[in-house]
Amino acid sequence: MSRAVLSIGSNLGDRLGHLRTAVATLGETVRVVSGVYETPPWGDADQPAYLNAAVLALDPAASARDWLTRARAAEQAADRVRDPQRRFGPRTLDVDVIAVWDDAGEPVLSDDPELTLPHPRAHLRAFVLRPWIDIEPHGRLPGHGWLTDLLNAEPLAGDALELSPRPDLALESDT
Repeated sequence: MSRAVLSIGSNLGDRLGHLRTAVATLGETVRVVSGVYETPPWGDADQPAYLNAAVLALDPAASARDWLTRARAAEQAADRVRDPQRRFGPRTLDVDVIAVWDDAGEPVLSDDPELTLPHPRAHLRAFVLRPWIDIEPHGRLPGHGWLTDLLNAEPLAGDALELSPRPDLALESDT
């Protein structure tokens, strides 16, 4: 059974609708979805705030590359346009494959520039770790440690204070 944690975010248009598109596009693979957090932009401050969440997905036949294909399909369904001049710029939907585990529960490691696993900057992003803790309170980021330890240490401890839980906005899986 392949297991993946994906981070989803949107700051253009119908932000919640785009997150729901991601969950719907991932379909029956979705096992649990985190709460929604409103977060300041990361890496490029000149843009609107994001809505972010995390998804835990399972598929007995999926490879790490399959998860990337599904992530891109979700982005395409939300009309994502990539601006090479603004790598961290605004977007309708961003779906990042954060970590993947194989049938034996071992983390999949990859240094492929198109799919680096675990995600090379996940340990630096409170907007990834905090929602992930919602779905795996005792989770570990391969190669970096416990999610709660990462989130409670600087530089993320300060960033975590800028995340606003949005209990008024719900994402749900169908399973």
